[in-house]
Amino acid sequence: MPVSTPVLGIIVLIYLMVIFYLGWLGYKKTKMTEDYMVAGRKIHPYILAVSYGATFISTSAIIGFGGAAGALGMGLLWLAFMNIVVGIFIAFVIFGKSTRRMGLKLNAVTFPELLGKRYQSRFIQGFSGALIGIFMPLYAGIVLIGGARFVEATLNINYDVAVLILTIIVAAYVITGGLIAVMYTDALQGSLMFIGMAFLIVFTYIELGGINAAHTALTAMNGMVPESLAAGGHLGWASMPALGSPIWWTLVSTLVLGVGIGVLAQPQLAVRFMTVKNDKALNRAVLVGGPFILMMTGVAFTVGALSNVYFFDNLGQISVAVAGGNTDLIMPQYINSAMPGIFVVLFMLTLLAAAMSTLSSQFHTMGTAIGHDFYREFIKKGELGQTINVTRISIALTILASVVLAYALPPSIIATATAIFFGLCAAAFLPMYTGALFWKRMTREGAIASLLVGTFASLFWLGFVHAKEAVPLGISQALFGKATLLTGTWTVVDPILVATPLAIITAIVVSLATKPIPVEHLEKCFEREIKN
Repeated sequence: MPVSTPVLGIIVLIYLMVIFYLGWLGYKKTKMTEDYMVAGRKIHPYILAVSYGATFISTSAIIGFGGAAGALGMGLLWLAFMNIVVGIFIAFVIFGKSTRRMGLKLNAVTFPELLGKRYQSRFIQGFSGALIGIFMPLYAGIVLIGGARFVEATLNINYDVAVLILTIIVAAYVITGGLIAVMYTDALQGSLMFIGMAFLIVFTYIELGGINAAHTALTAMNGMVPESLAAGGHLGWASMPALGSPIWWTLVSTLVLGVGIGVLAQPQLAVRFMTVKNDKALNRAVLVGGPFILMMTGVAFTVGALSNVYFFDNLGQISVAVAGGNTDLIMPQYINSAMPGIFVVLFMLTLLAAAMSTLSSQFHTMGTAIGHDFYREFIKKGELGQTINVTRISIALTILASVVLAYALPPSIIATATAIFFGLCAAAFLPMYTGALFWKRMTREGAIASLLVGTFASLFWLGFVHAKEAVPLGISQALFGKATLLTGTWTVVDPILVATPLAIITAIVVSLATKPIPVEHLEKCFEREIKN
């Protein structure tokens, strides 16, 4: 039974009141730049874990990747595995501890500043900040799309209005309260997300007659794969695509590896490691973060694939057909069609929480990247000034850019755009970031070369080779008369598999060929004596 409008209004109002109260608490506790940037370095492990998870798993995962699973099937569960192993265990235990220690030792308050101070390079900090400021609005834009699409479908509100409502709410507490407000609200929103996803998987299996019946029915649908998908290697929603087929390359290289590896170099996630006071807090956070990510991704990808069973049983069509070919609409339509009215409201709050938690972190990261890293440290050469005010203005500008993209981007873009940004970060930042933490022989020149090669190799591959982006962009066609410069399998190989290895090789070769960073500076970075 549908929930009445007054009841729905009261539920949403209470939720927003709690969000604004937490944002106000963050504002009250923000007294210094360090508070605004890294939450005073004293965040509780639970808040860290849920904030990290809620930032990582947004509407792009639930709506975008859930919809992708509706089209491509259960093979996407490999991404859930990568998210837990790489995104939580390796990220927290290996990268997180070293990031926290080095960030504290160098008094770094942003991800680009950590890299810049480690390599004694304002260029690295400024270029990294500019890269984040220019390309993260793409990621923020698709998160806005995910949240707004569900609000549109659930409340019958115009999509453009839904985008503006989401943006205004998030902007209000991010601009004023900084990272403390972001992480406090993330903790609440992440808790709501966990509850919502638990209900979603339970209701789905009840609706489809139980776990065994649901998966048996999905396997039995293998013969219903449309010819267009079958020609690309689709073997059914309960199976992996044919090895080496175009759909296999898209699933494995773009979605599983692009996002699964790219998570390690996400600026908005790495900065969270610098918000706790000791390594023990990071160890405790793993125990919360692992189950949280499993519930978020595992449920979204499973339900997305199983939506085919529900739609076929009730409408005689597969999920992609019901959504009119727009995979971003599969999850909203499934939830609004299959779930009880009260759950639809709960899940709307879940998705609002997912969108708002990720958006708040993105807006904060983009603002600090432009205001602190690019403007203050690179343009003004570290000159002291109104850093927080400049950062707030920068947040406002990047929010505007994100909203414009949310209006302009085409259908079925959420999963693809997420993978593009994650892959770009992996190619540009991951070799340099890994070297900063674990390889003392990595030099300033090696880091700069790696940053530039990774960035431009990734962008070149996107613009001239990877067909999914190169063809609609039309740059290669305009310049060379070819839709893509290469043909065959190369056109479905994701940039992360080309640009990241090139950046790694560049980092190693250039570092070995250039003068090492002074031992005195390395001692400061690594907190122990370095022998020649």
